[in-house]
Formats: sequence, C-alpha cells, structure tokens
Amino acid sequence: MIVCPNCNHQNPDGATQCEACYTPLPASMSCPNCGTTVQTDASFCGQCGFNLKASGSTGSPDTPAPVSVPDVPDLDPPDPLIEPEPLSMSSQSPIPDPQPDPPPDLPVTQVGQSGTTTEEEEKPAPPEPETEPPPPPVATPKLGSVTQLQVQSVYLLHLQTQTKMELPSHLSVIHIGKPNDQIPPDIDVSGFPNSEIVSRVHADIRVEGDTYYLEDVGSANGTYINHTPLPKGDRHRLRKGDRISLGKGDMVTFLFQVS
Repeated sequence: MIVCPNCNHQNPDGATQCEACYTPLPASMSCPNCGTTVQTDASFCGQCGFNLKASGSTGSPDTPAPVSVPDVPDLDPPDPLIEPEPLSMSSQSPIPDPQPDPPPDLPVTQVGQSGTTTEEEEKPAPPEPETEPPPPPVATPKLGSVTQLQVQSVYLLHLQTQTKMELPSHLSVIHIGKPNDQIPPDIDVSGFPNSEIVSRVHADIRVEGDTYYLEDVGSANGTYINHTPLPKGDRHRLRKGDRISLGKGDMVTFLFQVS
C-alpha cells in the first residue's frame, strides 16, 4: 500500500496518483532485503533498516560493513617527572633599590642662540593668601546692668476720673459690670460716678491673641463705641483710642489704650 503524503489515504501498490485527493504519489520499489515496499528516494528501509543507498551492497543488514582502523604507531614512553629544586636566597639576584623621584620644580636654564647657557630666571613668589579681618570686638555688658523686656500693657482709662484700669492678661474673657451673684465682674465700675446706669452684667471684652473685641451682653442702657450704639451680640474690634461708653449720656466713659 502507498500512503498519500497529502491526505494519508492508502492507495494500492503501483498507483501513481492518490485516489482521494489526486496528489501525485512518490515512486516505490521493493526492499532488496525484506521485500517491503519503500519509496525510491528513501535511504533506509523502514521495515528492516537496510541501507538502500549502499552501492553494490548485497549482504544482509545484520552483517555490518568492515571498518578500517588506521595503524597507530607506538609512542615513546614519557620521561619521568623531575621534582623542581628549591630556590635558595643566595641564588636570587638582589632587587635594586628604587630610584628616588627627581625633586619637583627644578630651575630651568635657557640656552641662547650662541649655545651658551644664560642665568636662571627667578620665579615670582606665589601671592600670599588673603586673611580675613578679625571680627569686631563684642561689647560685654557691664556688671549690674539688667536687660528689660518691653511688655505690652493694655488698659481702660476712665475719662471722668482719669483712672487707669489694666486688663488682666491671663483671661480670655473679661467681664465688665458691678458685683452680682451670677457673673462677678473683672472690671468693677461700681466705685465710679454715675455707675447706677451700668448693668451688673453689662459687657465683655474677648481676647484672641493680640486682638481685643468688645461685646454687649444684654445691658439695660446699652454700650456705645465712639458714640455709636453697639447692638447686642455684635462684636467690635477695639483699636487704640476707641471711646467706650457704658449707658446713655456718655457719663461712664473709657478710652481703650495700649502702651
């Protein structure tokens, strides 16, 4: 049977074209050793392995072809190994001392046109490095002198009596009014003239950093800033020289001062 190399269809012996796909079939022959059908361009038989390309070979595949072995001449035995002799210190040549390097920056002599040497030129001396001037002396304070830090002072100046009332620096809310059982005042105005128009809980000064704000907290006669009434719940940022009046008629008046 001849198997088609294109579609693997088995065709009868002697067919030249595949019955299924009409592909030309390779030519075949019988193996001279076992008689199996093989292709003519095959090198060995797929059944018995016979060498089909061997010219004039008629023997069986079990009989291998003689292999010619070239004659190898006998080699001379190698000489025995000789142990090396240890080197002695006396046989070694002394190592010469290294030559010192020539000194740098040797003076160079110039040769004139007549062949005679001229005098050596002197090299200019390198410039001296610039030195920084010494720092100015630091004045040391005399014994007994004390450095005083300037502390900002904030106070209210009562215009009717020219009395200064310094604001507490440790409070964030400063209450202004007269003694009472609910909120005791931090700035007590009960000793000033006409204090009867001031409520017991009259106004607050709130401190936020370096900024001071004035707020009316529900007084009966109101709070005025620079002759302008301050609505209840509103805040006014105080500035140096602001005029604060507690009650109507400008009878209890303070100036906001910073020194």
